[in-house]
Amino acid sequence: MNRAISQVIVLKRVDEKARIIEGVASTPTPDSYDDVIESTGARYKLPIAFLWQHEHNKPVGHVEFAAADKRGIGFRARLAQCDEPGALHDRLEEAWQSIKAGLVRGVSIGFRPIKMEPRGNGSPGMRFTEWQWLELSAVTIPANADASIVSIRSADDAQRRVHLPPVRMVRLSDPPYGSKAR
Repeated sequence: MNRAISQVIVLKRVDEKARIIEGVASTPTPDSYDDVIESTGARYKLPIAFLWQHEHNKPVGHVEFAAADKRGIGFRARLAQCDEPGALHDRLEEAWQSIKAGLVRGVSIGFRPIKMEPRGNGSPGMRFTEWQWLELSAVTIPANADASIVSIRSADDAQRRVHLPPVRMVRLSDPPYGSKAR
């Protein structure tokens, strides 16, 4: 499996019960391996597993929404909750707290190449023009500086009942898709 990674964060009003994060899963910007993953080449079926640090035996939630265009792939994921004491509870709390605190800002896609070609022009990287998206992970050290968590948000219980957007937002970074992809 291949991986492409990234970072950035925007903090909106947080509701401990909803545990929703949003961001950019991938962009066509060359990553630190000099690979390019074409966003519009993604093949996937929701929900997609949301993992902790690319550990396949450490799921922390699911990607519930994803939309690809030429700029990248936007996503929304929900981190799970477990009230029972134990390893699962500890992992879910570590992931949620690490993301909320801004210690883990990056995301990384795990994928299987379907169609790829050398980038050329002396680049050692590959261009992945079609690929199967297998998982998304919250990661500490990103490779693609544009793929990232851009918000941690939810509304309070009253707002959820009437489907209103969050009322307050604190912006800590650029908007989704990063400055390189504009």
